[in-house]
Amino acid sequence: MPARPVLLTVDDDRAVSRAVARDLRRRYGDRYRVVRAESGPDALTVLRELTARGESTALLLADHRMPGMTGVEFLEQAMDLAPTARRVLLTAYADTDAAIRAINDVDLDHYLLKPWDPPEELLYPVLDDLLEDWKRTARAPFEGVSLLGHQWSAETQELKEFLARNQVPYRHVQGEDAAAMRLAAELTDDARLPATILPDGTVLSRPTPRALADACGLSTSAGSPFYDVVVVGGGPAGLGSAVYAGSEGLRTLLVERTATGGQAGTSSRIENYLGFPRGVSGAELAQRARDQAVKFGVEVLTTAEVTEIAPQGDGRVLRFADGSEVTAHAVVLATGVSWARLPARGAEEFAGRGVYYGADPHEAMDCRGEEVYVVGAANSAGQAALHFAKFAGRVVMLCRGPDIRRGMSEYLVARIEASDVIEVRTCTEVAAVEGGEHVERLVLADAVTGATRTVPASRLFVFIGARPLTDWLGEAFDRDDRGFLRTGPALLDPEGRPPAGWPLSRAPYHLECSVPGVFVAGDVRAESVKRVASAVGEGAMAVTLVHRYLEAI
Repeated sequence: MPARPVLLTVDDDRAVSRAVARDLRRRYGDRYRVVRAESGPDALTVLRELTARGESTALLLADHRMPGMTGVEFLEQAMDLAPTARRVLLTAYADTDAAIRAINDVDLDHYLLKPWDPPEELLYPVLDDLLEDWKRTARAPFEGVSLLGHQWSAETQELKEFLARNQVPYRHVQGEDAAAMRLAAELTDDARLPATILPDGTVLSRPTPRALADACGLSTSAGSPFYDVVVVGGGPAGLGSAVYAGSEGLRTLLVERTATGGQAGTSSRIENYLGFPRGVSGAELAQRARDQAVKFGVEVLTTAEVTEIAPQGDGRVLRFADGSEVTAHAVVLATGVSWARLPARGAEEFAGRGVYYGADPHEAMDCRGEEVYVVGAANSAGQAALHFAKFAGRVVMLCRGPDIRRGMSEYLVARIEASDVIEVRTCTEVAAVEGGEHVERLVLADAVTGATRTVPASRLFVFIGARPLTDWLGEAFDRDDRGFLRTGPALLDPEGRPPAGWPLSRAPYHLECSVPGVFVAGDVRAESVKRVASAVGEGAMAVTLVHRYLEAI
């Protein structure tokens, strides 16, 4: 339940302070939380804590004659911490002229004479008007993670993507609100950004995704030393494996480096997945699958990175980047692929500062009215372009080939061609990315003639290639020339013999790689069909083969 907005009253006279708070509670106690302070410095400390926690302060009442820090001085300093709060100076009749001057000099909202009797005539009407005015401009209380950081910071972008993909409620605070929160949390030094402020007021300066995951209550370490099966990778294939393994009674651990969903999890809408005639967002599909896996007892780790898989008797030891390890009877590798890096001059320099690989749906809202460039011609690029077209002023798709139909589903092509916002430029490549603090220009090259031209741009989203995430695996894992893992029949020589070093009398199962007991599903597998439905199917099939393997040992 959101915290009630605060009415903060400050008076060095305890009796007066209690009387003011009593009158405030009588009228407003059911809608607002009344907080007392007995000096200006104490009140500033309270205000910093409230602001850091994201709580709203609606009204500040301060006594004019407080020693050390006058009411005027407090209200003036409080403006930076609670810029939307209405500020009222409490004064005695003899100080009326001074109060009026203060209102003019410091731009206070009102002054009130003490004592007020009856408050129904002399206090409440004034405060009613001020609070109604405040409600017209105030934002609703926010219960989530507040992210402070520069819009064009690669570190800020990494945290935004992590929070969004793990469906942790957050807001990226900027402008006047950010200045108040930075002051409250003592984050005025830019070197301490990006930073996050949790609902309980905890401040994390430049946190790693793992530290943020721990603070948000996401599991990052295994709860047991042994499992029947460990699934490495939380995309559609990994989630499919986890759901079926858990539902069939296998003690299962699902390990994910960033967030469940994989590349599919960033898709704004998947419309050709069986059973969803109106389409489903990648994030929703991933969350449903994760919830389903957890229901079947699967343990899910986030920001956990497996660095080695090694045989140990009939089991397999998985070692993590943090030095910990677990053992399992069998392993399913579903690590998927990452987008290929854009081979353009300056692209790496501006990664996270205008050049982005993939795009979470929330990115589109930051592009209202802008011109957005999308590189790629497969389904992911098409889905992103259509989603951006709902917000951006113009979306330009850059395709190296002569026709986007070569790699994109027809239903997406038809919508792109019907859009007044989307422009498709075929036979076009990005030759260079230029700018200062962030991307400002793109140098585009004609893929046929080589001719170049420079266009203004601030955001470039890349959806090209597919690089398998297999560099961390040892030499025992057989891969093709692009790094994809070979399995089953692809491992056999022309005479149907298993690869050299294969220790078993039988041939590898269909999804089994060159290390017995390690199965591969989804995009990371050589010659797999790169579609969400097929990845889920391979994940389920891998569990069937895991059972067959476990029966044999």
